[in-house]
Amino acid sequence: MKKPKILIIMGSDSDLPVMEEAAKVLDGFAVPYVMTIASAHRTPARTEALVKDAERSGVNVIIAGAGMAAHLPGVVASHTTLPVIGVPIDASSLNGLDALLSIVQMPPGIPVATVSLGKSGAKNAAILAVQIMALKDKALAKKLLGHRAKMQEEVEDKARRLKRKS
Repeated sequence: MKKPKILIIMGSDSDLPVMEEAAKVLDGFAVPYVMTIASAHRTPARTEALVKDAERSGVNVIIAGAGMAAHLPGVVASHTTLPVIGVPIDASSLNGLDALLSIVQMPPGIPVATVSLGKSGAKNAAILAVQIMALKDKALAKKLLGHRAKMQEEVEDKARRLKRKS
């Protein structure tokens, strides 16, 4: 098993259906990752230990998903200089707006890259992590270009099919 290059961390197992989307994207790029649960509020020592272990073990990027007050990405970022990508999860009566605002409004000096809400955000977080890693990994950069070309072809194919129907 290859050493993980990405740490995917979420605040609760209820976040798993969203954060699995990031894992699927990373699987598609053959980027090794580890996925776990830690709470910024209920297990702060575990959260800090996971981040410090990630740094020591060679992780390049951390993806942190959280709903409601969504402090997890910011707390993670406060313990590392690794890039942290926050995924707001729509887990509250506010449909994720609370999580989005909590993650996007980080104080100066402790940035967290923020993606869209929910499953789309988790997918984009993984793509962004791959883009960051591709800066120093030519093989990964090539895979990323192939992914973009595949998306382009899928759109063009859908347009051709639609044209045939009209």
